[in-house]
Amino acid sequence: AAAGILCYVGAYVFITYDDYDHFFEDVYTLIPAVIIIAVGTLLFIIGLIGCCATIRESRCGLATFVIILLLVFVTEVVVVVLGYIYRAKVEDEVDHSIQKVYNGYNGTNPDAASRAIDYVQRQLRCCGIHNYSDWENTVWFKQTKNNSVPLSCCKAALSNCTGTLTRPMDLYSEGCEALVVKKLQEIMMYVIWAALAFAAIQLLGMLCACIVLCRRSRDPAYELLITGGTYA
Repeated sequence: AAAGILCYVGAYVFITYDDYDHFFEDVYTLIPAVIIIAVGTLLFIIGLIGCCATIRESRCGLATFVIILLLVFVTEVVVVVLGYIYRAKVEDEVDHSIQKVYNGYNGTNPDAASRAIDYVQRQLRCCGIHNYSDWENTVWFKQTKNNSVPLSCCKAALSNCTGTLTRPMDLYSEGCEALVVKKLQEIMMYVIWAALAFAAIQLLGMLCACIVLCRRSRDPAYELLITGGTYA
């Protein structure tokens, strides 16, 4: 179960990242997700080994289980550390690339980057980098010369919005940069909390395995005592 949840968290990061990847020049955000999926896959195999070893009370199997679990525990600690490091870098990375992404917007023949901007503005209910007036500095706005922003800036409840700057009350007032940073930092926190939670579970698993090992080492050896004579 733990392995399945870890793989789900990693897959969630990959899927969500695909919607925001144009705001990054590096893919370092995916490193914790890759590690956590690998850990989840490995944890499933380790769980089977641990179950078999516990049922048979095999000292060798249990010792192997504890050692491998310890290595996975260390890996998850690394995931937590990387998650915190990359979470701190998200704001700088978005701030460095978001202006370039908006300048590359092409509303007439939207490419992947343009679709990404429209998606983010609709999904996060934002407009522009800091507010809708940022669109006035973009190449697309200067080329269209219609004093309008993309329709993705229009509030979802309005059906007659044209994106014109003469009706700013029809547009989302909040900028996208802060919301994108917040969203991506939340994603990283999911990875961090998942790694911490299952690191605690693995500590419990190692403790239980050690208890079984100690009990096994204290069990008296069984000896066949034959006192002579015949026995049925």
